[in-house]
Amino acid sequence: MNGPQDLGGQMGFGPVAPEVDEPIFHGYWEKRALGVTLAAGAMGAWNIDETRNARESLHPAEYYSSSYYAIWIKALEVLLRRHGFVSDEELQEGRALVAGATPKRILKGAEVAAVLARGGPCDREVSSEPRYRAGQRVRARNMHPQGHTRLPRYVRGHVGTVEAVRGGFVLPDTNAHGLGENPEWVYTVVFDGRDLWGDDGDPTLTVSVDAWENYLEPA
Repeated sequence: MNGPQDLGGQMGFGPVAPEVDEPIFHGYWEKRALGVTLAAGAMGAWNIDETRNARESLHPAEYYSSSYYAIWIKALEVLLRRHGFVSDEELQEGRALVAGATPKRILKGAEVAAVLARGGPCDREVSSEPRYRAGQRVRARNMHPQGHTRLPRYVRGHVGTVEAVRGGFVLPDTNAHGLGENPEWVYTVVFDGRDLWGDDGDPTLTVSVDAWENYLEPA
């Protein structure tokens, strides 16, 4: 989807101002936001792609006016409502009013370190051979799906060169909507900055994008 998060090549949002010695968290509530989001995800009702889609589906005015962890919490509220864990009334009251959905599992404090260390690998076997090879020229499809996708808007329709075949991975476009993992080959494709941004772009710039196979077509 063409969501508010897809800002590559956009102007008018002000300068990027890196924070010197930026702390990991700017406030205690951000630690809580991270912890609650991870614990809720561990319940097994949704996957990481549905989580990303929930964040990117926030209204642009709300997305742009929210901090990083505020976006996490607002998306978590969407997911908790969607899967029956809380209601609008309970979010307003700040307490449980009725019994909600039952988690598939509960992440306990003693298990957190091991669970985080294990991660959630999304590499998968793919039955077919890769369609493209390193060095081949490919075009990013000019597509504008209404659902989730990981293909940046600014490369769509542009031609790049396959740098590497990365292996098979879960397809976010379907996994975000409960339509299966449908793993595909993923390629690192390198695009010329001038082709993406025009003559005003840095002539030395290249942009690398990891693209699923169905995002690409022969050039």
